[in-house]
Amino acid sequence: MSMEWTIGQGNLMTKENLPVDADPEVLSLRPERLDDYVGQQDAVETLKIAIQAAKGRGEPMDHVLFHGPPGLGKTTLAHIIANEMGARLTVTSGPAMEKGGDLLGLLTHLEEGDVLFVDEIHRTPKIVEELLYPAMEDFAVDFIFDKGIHARSHRFALKRFVLVGATTRVGLLSAPLRDRFGIFRSLDFYTEADLVTIIRRSAAILNMEMDPASAAELARRSRGTPRIANRLLKRVRDFAQVRTEGKVTSKTVSDALALEGVDKTGLTNLDRRYLSTIIEYYGGGPVGIEAIAATLQEEADTLVDVVEPFLLKIGFLQRTSTGRKASDLAYRHFNLPCQKKLGL
Repeated sequence: MSMEWTIGQGNLMTKENLPVDADPEVLSLRPERLDDYVGQQDAVETLKIAIQAAKGRGEPMDHVLFHGPPGLGKTTLAHIIANEMGARLTVTSGPAMEKGGDLLGLLTHLEEGDVLFVDEIHRTPKIVEELLYPAMEDFAVDFIFDKGIHARSHRFALKRFVLVGATTRVGLLSAPLRDRFGIFRSLDFYTEADLVTIIRRSAAILNMEMDPASAAELARRSRGTPRIANRLLKRVRDFAQVRTEGKVTSKTVSDALALEGVDKTGLTNLDRRYLSTIIEYYGGGPVGIEAIAATLQEEADTLVDVVEPFLLKIGFLQRTSTGRKASDLAYRHFNLPCQKKLGL
């Protein structure tokens, strides 16, 4: 069946009727089936089994929670689940549901087997989250009429739906909400080999010719993240179109990404400023995240969600009980003497 999306508070969107600010290329670069999805083998295998079992029983699958840094495919997997189940997908986010009525409006419009995707679910207000509990467990919501001694409660039955939640901060989820998900998968950074496969597939969709060496060079600088790989691929395409008559080589990739401020390790200007702040202003650490954010004039949440996961992954950053510390690898990256040699 054809795929439909509902964005926010019920604005229907189809592929033929995208809003003017939507990027059709971003949607087209998403795989539509699990067989086309690259990487995250354990999560994909779990979903294949759950979807096949649910379809065999003729019922919706369990609620699903995805956790991981931004850009690793949580939203894409939600689209794929809806595709595989032949269901309609409704998309919203935790902050968008400011009051209980917002959630009730979405839930009461869901049909049997529909998929409700809630991005950044850890930012759902408490009053809205508590309405989710009976909706997830009993497929019902309770309405309260009047107040005081005249208060009456009415239970409204919902169609059986699948809630797919995505979060970058699983530790901020309350235990009652987290425990109501039947499937909980953590998405990790991608290997360079998987990123090469993704980049070459995206290049083919964008009508670009890219050899394995060029794709590998781009993969090394993509921070293990498909979203970043696809974004940088488009910048390489623009650079090649203007500077090299459309021909893409490893040097083309290096020159294009140099303009973007992305070095050979994949560090951006913000990453380098973050590490330099710890090393130069705070003697390599330990230092609290709020102090770093104040020095950089950036939001602490941005540093925690966007910058730190990759730096921790490649060993450039250590997060201790007393604060953040730059590792010896970070010192070597900046061609500075290591902390031990400095006697710090």
